[in-house]
Amino acid sequence: MTHDSTETKPAGRPAPKWLNPACEYGPLAVFFVTYLVGDLFQATAAVMVATLIALIASYAITRTWPKLPLVTAPILLIMGGLTLYLEDETFIKIRPTLVNGLFCVILAASVFFNKQPLKFLMGQALDMTDAGWRKLTLRFSGFFLFLAVMNEIVWRTQSDDFWVTYKVFGAMGLTFAFMLSQTPMISRHMREQAGSDSADSAD
Repeated sequence: MTHDSTETKPAGRPAPKWLNPACEYGPLAVFFVTYLVGDLFQATAAVMVATLIALIASYAITRTWPKLPLVTAPILLIMGGLTLYLEDETFIKIRPTLVNGLFCVILAASVFFNKQPLKFLMGQALDMTDAGWRKLTLRFSGFFLFLAVMNEIVWRTQSDDFWVTYKVFGAMGLTFAFMLSQTPMISRHMREQAGSDSADSAD
């Protein structure tokens, strides 16, 4: 019997439609529910465990690691670990500031170096011109800076209850509103609409 020397290991498996939302919002739901029945330290421990479970489950199902959770999970584990070890909730509260600030810097730098990380993450869903991706990247960079500043304002001036509610529902609502506000620009820069990059007009 001979073996086909060209046989290769599959790169991954198709992800069920429920998997990405479950991995992204499942740990957040666990954090909120645990806080309601416990305290911020218990919620921190719970979201750390839930995030690890979500990563492992995603890899077990698709044989690939989810991109964004893989970037944010190390920061969560470090800041959450410091919160529990030092018994100081400040670390978990500034985590959104660090994550959003990091995304802001990465996206701004990617435009400077003519890279397109958003296209890498969202290219399968959006077939935009390069000019459209640059505009979306800059706008997302500014939005992440806004979220970082908002988190600092909220956790420094409001109660734990208010901050947890903002983190779970407020920041998510702002994100959905921002993405919805970009729909007209995205539509103008879809390739079937724009025809080519040279046909892009200034917004």
